[in-house]
Amino acid sequence: MSQRFDGFLFDLDGTLLDTHQDMGNALNIILEHHGRPPLPLEAIRPFVSKGGMVMICLAFKCKPESEQATALRHELLDIYLQAISRHTALFPGMDSILEEIENSGRKWGIVTNKPGFLTEPLLRELQLHKRVGCVVSGDTLAERKPHPAPLLYACKQINSSPDRAIYIGDDERDVQAGKRAGMTTLAAAWGYIVEQDDPNLWNADEVIQQPQEIAAWLD
Repeated sequence: MSQRFDGFLFDLDGTLLDTHQDMGNALNIILEHHGRPPLPLEAIRPFVSKGGMVMICLAFKCKPESEQATALRHELLDIYLQAISRHTALFPGMDSILEEIENSGRKWGIVTNKPGFLTEPLLRELQLHKRVGCVVSGDTLAERKPHPAPLLYACKQINSSPDRAIYIGDDERDVQAGKRAGMTTLAAAWGYIVEQDDPNLWNADEVIQQPQEIAAWLD
């Protein structure tokens, strides 16, 4: 009997990997450089999936279109790259899910808005580059999520059709991109979700509370 789903695609920060401590530490180094007090990591955590610019604007109360914000974002990412995997790891239970996918003969991939110059060294340092079926970073294509193009491109890379693929993410734009691509979507409630966001309102096919729940979609 053929499998209902033969491709599993993951968002990176806040879904596959817990990167908040390394990202938060980099932000606090920037704050220290500019004579500002650090922020608690738990205050930074919900904004990590939103990207470096949102984190900078949160910390410095600046507008994303400003020259200050652009310069600070570059500074943040440069510092983050220097210690990109010091505390970063797969979320608990995720490694066993990846093993189940691999052992069943199916492929998994990553679709993230994180730029490639950060994504690729991070995956190498965690030895995930040897396992992943495809990696689509934020600058792989001209379009980024919530545009469906990165997901459609990823499906081709792992030889899966969108109607037989699942996308798991912790941001509403992940669900939007997956829906627009014609994929089944799972909202990762363990991820980096700001207080005012409610994953139950994102119109995902299911909101899951922990990685182990992905196993039910392998059957």
